[in-house]
Amino acid sequence: MISTSEIGIDLGTANILVYSKNKGIALNEPSVVAIDTDTRKVLAVGTEAKEMIGKTPGKIVAIRPLKDGVIADYDITTELLRHVMRQASKKLGFAIRKPNVVVCTPSGSTSVERRAIHDAVRNAGAKKVHLIEEPVAAAIGAGLPVDEPVANVIVDIGGGSTEVAIISFGGVVACHSVRIGGDRLDDDIIQYVRKEYNVLIGERTAELVKMEIGYALIDHEEMKMDIRGRDLVTGLPKTISLTSYEIRDAMKESLLHILEAIRATLEDSPAELSGDIVDRGVILTGGGSLLNGMQDWLSQEIVVPVHLASSPLESVAIGTGKALKFIDKLQTAVR
Repeated sequence: MISTSEIGIDLGTANILVYSKNKGIALNEPSVVAIDTDTRKVLAVGTEAKEMIGKTPGKIVAIRPLKDGVIADYDITTELLRHVMRQASKKLGFAIRKPNVVVCTPSGSTSVERRAIHDAVRNAGAKKVHLIEEPVAAAIGAGLPVDEPVANVIVDIGGGSTEVAIISFGGVVACHSVRIGGDRLDDDIIQYVRKEYNVLIGERTAELVKMEIGYALIDHEEMKMDIRGRDLVTGLPKTISLTSYEIRDAMKESLLHILEAIRATLEDSPAELSGDIVDRGVILTGGGSLLNGMQDWLSQEIVVPVHLASSPLESVAIGTGKALKFIDKLQTAVR
């Protein structure tokens, strides 16, 4: 029996992942909680709650307590973390009484936001909480030598935000964070369909469209997809056909903001590290990096090699777990 275990938590806007040294990714649940608005009672968490989005009676709402990678609803986030830690203890085959937890925070987060994350994890049953900056965790998870004095450029496109950082010798040398990620791209698609077709579609449909026929800003063979939504004029269900070029243009502005953040970070690079960046290139992680054509588009635009991490969705979680080895070097102080 292990008295205290160590786990890493990727507290993402879209998904929460738990990593343990022995089991790898022990849990991967959507960051969604269904609550009864009358009693504030939590009815479902994770996958079960995500299934309810847009399909529940008025008094039951499925909400995401994390917005742009930081806590928007403290109490609900604590409940979500409690559930996640309970599930993890079942999966890991022993009771995690009081685990030591490494949890990631967006590099652009304020000390108040970091304190909220720290306290929420603590209140959910952790013994010790270490915070680590998200890009550093993503770089460790992608297998980069973050503790060596060479430039590692990481672009982490998550659900709520995109973090771009140059990491060298265990710390962030330059970084830019924009609160644009996969959720914003879904929203762009919803707004486009509403404006062009007068049809309202839900978040899950938009996400499906993005995954199936969403493209970064490159030329490609046109793809089509039929989707259903509600006609805003008649109020009746309606089927429309969308093309990949339409969706690409709908997401264009948000994608250019991401590119701007990457360029701004590279411009902030110290001259000594620029050579490393040209040789080693940029590593993409996060769910947003899986958008069709993303890798090709970015390498065209920034003219340095762009590589996709081996498991982009899990890089941050794996990084938080592995960071336990050299947490003293990487510790983000909670002020």
